[in-house]
Amino acid sequence: MAKDGTDAASDDRHWRPGARPRRDPPAWTAALADGDDAGFFGPGSAVWAVNGALPTLVAGIRALLLQTLHPGAMAGVHDWSRYHEDPLGRLDGTVRWVATTTFGDRRAATAASAFVSRLHEHVTGTYTDARGEEKEYAANDDELLRWVHDAFTEAFVGSHLIWGGPIPGGADAYVGEWAQAGRLMGVTDPPTSMRQLRAEMASFTMKAKPDERVAEAVRFLRRPRLPGIVGVVYPILFGGAVASLTAEQRRLLSLRKPWWPAITLARLLLAVAARTLGATSPSERAARARIARLEGVQERS
Repeated sequence: MAKDGTDAASDDRHWRPGARPRRDPPAWTAALADGDDAGFFGPGSAVWAVNGALPTLVAGIRALLLQTLHPGAMAGVHDWSRYHEDPLGRLDGTVRWVATTTFGDRRAATAASAFVSRLHEHVTGTYTDARGEEKEYAANDDELLRWVHDAFTEAFVGSHLIWGGPIPGGADAYVGEWAQAGRLMGVTDPPTSMRQLRAEMASFTMKAKPDERVAEAVRFLRRPRLPGIVGVVYPILFGGAVASLTAEQRRLLSLRKPWWPAITLARLLLAVAARTLGATSPSERAARARIARLEGVQERS
């Protein structure tokens, strides 16, 4: 279940990389320049290095693929999500939550996570687990929150290790820092190292239940019918995401590793995107403006 930090209909300007290169970012991005502190992470953090880099374009797809493997999470998506009707609206909401949690001040990050939690309060139902037993689910249950957090963390740090630059403090630093985002969402004791993350992911994978719901979600993620240039380059990003998964994850998802050099083509595409869009996202620029303003106030006081 993707995190949705906004009502997409409330803002008619969504910043979508590659959709309209000269289009101004949405108002919520500019609002990241406001605030009273540097946020939970800040310049030089592992989280800024990973979440502010272009490999997140692949990581988002990889995270969604991984998240389908939990039958409770998949039931929630099947029963409540409108991703078929409004895929870009869902994407915009997720981008907003990630950017605000990463680059916003502490108050904004906390408010964005609380908003998502409120949206999830009504997401409840039942599902049949891998053993054939019927279970109840709620999107804000610790197990589902933990699975979504773990899949996101693994996808983002894993993609960055393939396509990104150095991570300050290494992968363990990212997992440890991004655990704060899990806590904001209500995850109790999230993993703080790659070893802990891999152990939890392995435990969840043992409970995976590949079924028609998973197959339907994978079919949609393969061909979401995105408009414009995004739709043109998406197959390369999807192929890269699939190639970056483990063999066991691909088996559970009934996916094959692309026969073409997906990792290399994704790397070339991200390099072109970096030259076109710039190395710094609008969200990070707004955050740096906020921090510079705060530092200027401190120097004058």
